[in-house]
Amino acid sequence: MSPRRPALPGAPPAPARVLTVRSADGAPLHVEVHGPEGDRRAPAVVLVHGWTCSTAFWAEQIRALAADHRVIAYDQRGHGRSPAHPACGTGALADDLEAVLEATLAPGERAVIAGHSMGGMTVMAAADRPALRARAAAVLLCSTGSSRLVASAKVLPLRAGRARTWLTRRILLSRAPLGPVTPLSLRVLKYGITGPGSAPHVVEACARIVHACPRAVRHAWARVLDRVQLDDGVRRLSVPTEVLVGAADRLTPPLHARALAAALPHCLGVTELPGIGHMTPVEAPEQVTGRIRALAATHLPAGAHTSAGVPTSAVHAEESA
Repeated sequence: MSPRRPALPGAPPAPARVLTVRSADGAPLHVEVHGPEGDRRAPAVVLVHGWTCSTAFWAEQIRALAADHRVIAYDQRGHGRSPAHPACGTGALADDLEAVLEATLAPGERAVIAGHSMGGMTVMAAADRPALRARAAAVLLCSTGSSRLVASAKVLPLRAGRARTWLTRRILLSRAPLGPVTPLSLRVLKYGITGPGSAPHVVEACARIVHACPRAVRHAWARVLDRVQLDDGVRRLSVPTEVLVGAADRLTPPLHARALAAALPHCLGVTELPGIGHMTPVEAPEQVTGRIRALAATHLPAGAHTSAGVPTSAVHAEESA
């Protein structure tokens, strides 16, 4: 049985449609479509969450955008309501994104794709994929990096070097259960993944999402992130791309955002949010939503969208109850 999705402040409305999309290797993916499903004027937005998260992570963006956008969010394999699968790797992430794009967008329809952390890496991994090239009108990369993630992480108050990298790897790849959300775990999580000024309810919301991720899934994908190498994918991500990061991000510090901006062929700019940590869509929902909305307004002009609804090519999508 899949874990219950934890609630965030301002939880999103019930989706207009729920699908199970089959990836290239048969892995089932839980997909939600929010907003005006049949309105051809509604621009499409695809939200891709990160490690140990779920569609609940995007609650504020879904709630704000669904009034006039068709918002598509899915659980990465093993996360949220998508069952675990033995295949773990950046290639599988790219396969999954391709499958979701083909199953939810109408023929010829394009979308703005926003990826946070591992979700941003998903977009980088799919840079050369035909579906991404055909379907992505613009991309927002939030709080992410393309390589050397463990060595650059600042989740431990130590000087950079071998000792910090070794200890960080031990922590991130730990198989230990996270257990219940407690005052101690909230303090630890706040230091590691949110900004120092984060409100208690924001930290708790992030904690409940992260703690809901099965530890075997958390460990399997931590191993992928430990060795991720997507620098070539960044250089091949030719669609207009904006980069956003929290200035207090300890997991993917701003040096990653600056490196992405320097390597992207069509970078629209990089924004650093003062005082914000790694969980940018939850910590700074208005700023993240505003960037997504602006990208859609610029790159998906009104009236340029094909009629939405169920794509005729979505042979791997199944309606879910």
